[in-house]
Amino acid sequence: MKKVLFLLLLSGLVLSSCNRRTAKRTSKKPTSTKVVKTKGVDFKKNVAFASVLKKAKAQNKPIFIDFYTTWCMPCKLMDETVFELEQVGDLFNENFISLKVNPEKDAEGPMLASQFGVMGFPMLVYLDSNGDLVESQLGATGVSTIMDKARRTIEHNKAITGAGSR
Repeated sequence: MKKVLFLLLLSGLVLSSCNRRTAKRTSKKPTSTKVVKTKGVDFKKNVAFASVLKKAKAQNKPIFIDFYTTWCMPCKLMDETVFELEQVGDLFNENFISLKVNPEKDAEGPMLASQFGVMGFPMLVYLDSNGDLVESQLGATGVSTIMDKARRTIEHNKAITGAGSR
């Protein structure tokens, strides 16, 4: 019964997002933006991974990568229902360097997708501050899973860097 209700709710969200996306396509978008600000997670886009890794090491912060495509409906659903949430943004913005990568359009996208074994979208990758894989998730997921994986990655990163609690 819960699964049926969840699927109905999910279908409604997907259908309603189609209408909103169609309306938004007519507006002009900036082409040179490097940071995508939502209510929640501040994602960096179109930046060199080497600079992200250097910053992560300097700040002792793990890295979160959201591999997405423009045609991926579950990716859009996560943008609208998970990544824009304040609680998710608070955890990620304070503790991670977050990156959005489109393997089909970004300069380093294909290389990063290959490096981290992206097999579909969305693919969520959690790296420690050295750039080593800690966790990954293929497919859309909910807030609790995202937050749990993030917390485990933060704890792992503290353990390998010797950082105490903040």
